[in-house]
Amino acid sequence: MEPMTGTEGGSHVSDVLSLFRDRGMLSRTEIIQITGLSRSTVNQRLAALLAGGLIIPAGGAESTGGRPSNRFALNRHRAILLAADIGASGFTVAACDLAGTALRHVTRSVNVWEGPERVLTDVQKAFSEIQHGEEVWGIGVGVPGRVEFGAGRVVNPPIMTGWDRFDIPQWFADSYDVAVLVENDANARAVAESRLHNSRNLISLKLGTGVGSGLVFNGQIIRGNDGGAGDIGHTRAAVPLDTPELQCRCGNLGCVEAYASGWALIRDLQSSGLPVTGVADVVDLVNRGNSDAVRLVRQAGRVLGEAVADLVSILNPEVVVISGRLAECEETLLNGVRERVYLRALPLATRNLSLTTSELGELAGVVGLALITADHIFEPDALDRRLDGEPHDADASGKAVREG
Repeated sequence: MEPMTGTEGGSHVSDVLSLFRDRGMLSRTEIIQITGLSRSTVNQRLAALLAGGLIIPAGGAESTGGRPSNRFALNRHRAILLAADIGASGFTVAACDLAGTALRHVTRSVNVWEGPERVLTDVQKAFSEIQHGEEVWGIGVGVPGRVEFGAGRVVNPPIMTGWDRFDIPQWFADSYDVAVLVENDANARAVAESRLHNSRNLISLKLGTGVGSGLVFNGQIIRGNDGGAGDIGHTRAAVPLDTPELQCRCGNLGCVEAYASGWALIRDLQSSGLPVTGVADVVDLVNRGNSDAVRLVRQAGRVLGEAVADLVSILNPEVVVISGRLAECEETLLNGVRERVYLRALPLATRNLSLTTSELGELAGVVGLALITADHIFEPDALDRRLDGEPHDADASGKAVREG
């Protein structure tokens, strides 16, 4: 097959595939109407996608005259994407279809500060459990630290001992000859929530052992110059003047995480004599109405709300969505966040703001990673290689290329 690199009016075969990814089933006539492409060009694009197994016939469509137009849809089960959402105290891995839906997943406990070799070995074992013989087209890995996205490396992470500059894509190269993308875990969740809420301007908070935040604006992840955009967990907390400055795990004093994270709540509840060892215990106490836990979580919500209020005023998002284990505290946490956001942020920025918890639960991270990976493997150059019979991003040595 000749490479499908030609364009008409700036259109590429990947643009047609994107329509199926975004809109579901479409007919030839609908694609022509949406894109303005000629019928011959649309037929050429569809033929290439059908030959590559990326779309499949999906029944007929109503016609205004003549024979019904065939409809087509993304062949979401053509291959799978593997995703690993690594947190401070555990990870979730999933086998996802090409539309980003998690088909199978498992969750494991692990301490991220035990180092990349230990954690990634466990991740790879979990991948083996959930891969049921399908072809793998890409891998997405989320980590709780700043990421140099183009290189697939964590940069100066405050809690990830031994991970700084570790080559994560290379770790998987011997087992999987596919593109491996590494992303900040909160950014991945922001992508998943943005697609779910159909919002181009969104802030996602991940509240678990630590505090993470991801930004999607104008439909794109905002990473910043060094991957640290939106990192409110290590900004200074707005607390009463008589409140002592608490030390954060990053080494600084007075960070938001030191007052409003899972590990901070565990610390405070333990000091009250309660047998708390993990964030799940905090959630359980809140849901059982323990007064100390309810008070501390609500207070944590206020600290978070103060930090989020500044972002809301500056960036004017449509949605702020909270995920992670602490989000299971629901209204106890949300009430504190809402109180401060609506009190402190500019009225114009909150007028149409939605502040809610995630509907995706523990799958938010892996879904976002699968979507980011799918975006990459369906980029024009990568898609051309796939349609030409090159099933992966490869350099001269055959190793996975770490593209941004």
